[in-house]
Amino acid sequence: MTTLKASALAFIALLAAVIAGPVQAQPAPQDTPDIVGEWHGNAAVATGDQMMALTVTRGADGTLAGEFENRDVAPGRRAPVSEIVATNGRLTFKIGGINATYEATWDEAAQEWRGTISRGATPLRFSRGLPPAKPRIEGLDGLWEATVEANGTRLRQILRISSGEWGTNLVMDSPDQYVSNVVLPDLAREGRVVRFSAPRRAGRFEGILSEDGDELAGAFKVGEQQSPITFIRTQATAETAPPRRPQNPTEPVPYRQEEVAFDNPAAHGVHLFGTLTLPQGQGPFPVAILLSGSGQHDRDETLDGHKPFLVIADHLTRGGIAVLRFDDRGSGKSTGQAYDATSGDKASDANAAFAYLLGRTDVRHDAIGFIGHSEGGLIGPIAMACNDKVAFLVSLAGPATDTIDLMLSQRRIMTGGEGVSEEQLARSEAFNVAEWKALAAAETLEAGRAALLELLTPETKAALGLPPETDSALILREMMRARVWYLARYDPVPNLARVSVPVLAQNGSLDHQTEPKSNLDAWRARLTGSRDVTVLELPGLNHMFQHARTGGRGEYRDIEETFAPEALSLMAQWLKQRFLND
Repeated sequence: MTTLKASALAFIALLAAVIAGPVQAQPAPQDTPDIVGEWHGNAAVATGDQMMALTVTRGADGTLAGEFENRDVAPGRRAPVSEIVATNGRLTFKIGGINATYEATWDEAAQEWRGTISRGATPLRFSRGLPPAKPRIEGLDGLWEATVEANGTRLRQILRISSGEWGTNLVMDSPDQYVSNVVLPDLAREGRVVRFSAPRRAGRFEGILSEDGDELAGAFKVGEQQSPITFIRTQATAETAPPRRPQNPTEPVPYRQEEVAFDNPAAHGVHLFGTLTLPQGQGPFPVAILLSGSGQHDRDETLDGHKPFLVIADHLTRGGIAVLRFDDRGSGKSTGQAYDATSGDKASDANAAFAYLLGRTDVRHDAIGFIGHSEGGLIGPIAMACNDKVAFLVSLAGPATDTIDLMLSQRRIMTGGEGVSEEQLARSEAFNVAEWKALAAAETLEAGRAALLELLTPETKAALGLPPETDSALILREMMRARVWYLARYDPVPNLARVSVPVLAQNGSLDHQTEPKSNLDAWRARLTGSRDVTVLELPGLNHMFQHARTGGRGEYRDIEETFAPEALSLMAQWLKQRFLND
């Protein structure tokens, strides 16, 4: 085990900065080229450009189809492209698998499409032709692992090297820091000497390959500082088997499943798709609407190979409770722009799901409620502020504390478990507080963005350990989103005080994303309008309600369990006592 110096920590910190670059201005529409054929281009993310490939074909009936591929991160894995429209100098299409839309304008002078991918508003330009091949490096393919120690915390570092017709790719993961798919450029080998660069070439690794070819001993170098690290080849190929998920239900199941769809009349272009599971029998049944956490999720809230909403729906429906789960806007089959969707927007979608259920005769209209995980537990009370027909609320690690307190405690717990020292935390915490306060004080999103940019002075960059030339817009990209501005200005107290229905609020004792004690205390103190409040801390469970060792995010994927059985049973019994035994 190696102890990392500041240089290696800086190198690893660069890996965590996978943030979309600024949206580029689009030229005026011009003539449209024939889109059929091969295209390639760079997607601009904070850690550097990633090469994308697009193939478009035309069927005998004139229908356009295509395939999309990230040549750097997932070479050979092609996602289907649909709904391709290229006319009047504009191009749009949908990318399957990543639930994204590409929109671009043709630049005649540059002979390229200039646009963005909706997921992260990532800039991407396409030029005609196949992507250029990388050099092929022999003898390095496989999965390479190292464990380093940073401030008393062990952190896994993984290199994934693969070769094919595209050349040789190198991608790095740091699972205990929740970082993955970071492309490392300039991989080269001269005899037994191996070199590659950090993202944006801000650092360099050089190592010596052992005689048997299964050990790579070297050092990360950032500036004049070096930190040793040794990678061991653990697999001959970089592909890994999918993790076991024993709680996922298998067919046949003892309940009915129905694909449903409904519009959100309050949001133009938002058409939501989901699955309604209904117990056997005629009903009508109590029904729970599942609300996902932050980010863009499908109806199963798929994360790290887990499908917690699928497991919850299966358990509750077997016990007599119907469940509606739906794809977030812009995810799965659902339409709508997801990147800038706020908690308020998602609350509007939740009420659209509620309105849909009111139109059915097989569910109890007096027993429709919300089960929200993480941000979903915050979204529920927002939706209930304008919907007094909601019958219950279940919060699974949903925040009830003030946003700035939540974010600071979350950051301290999470980064403390990911190798960040108290000194490093102290250096950046004052800036984080200033960020959130600036957003909270801003009357408009644009004013908030301007205030953030004013905060990031050259002196501030130096204090944060960032190079002075680092693009401020890249550093602040996530903070400058509409959803973050909304959260900074959100006051949970009025909405929680309005809740008068039964509430179950749960946290795991090892939750690193919503600190359990202060959060559960806030639920107790702020639910002043309900006489039926159950607040529980479940020992040994993390933010995903898995039995965990430390609670760190890097464990989520490694744990086979998707959702603790006792948490499922507790939730089911709480609902049955109130809505099935009357």
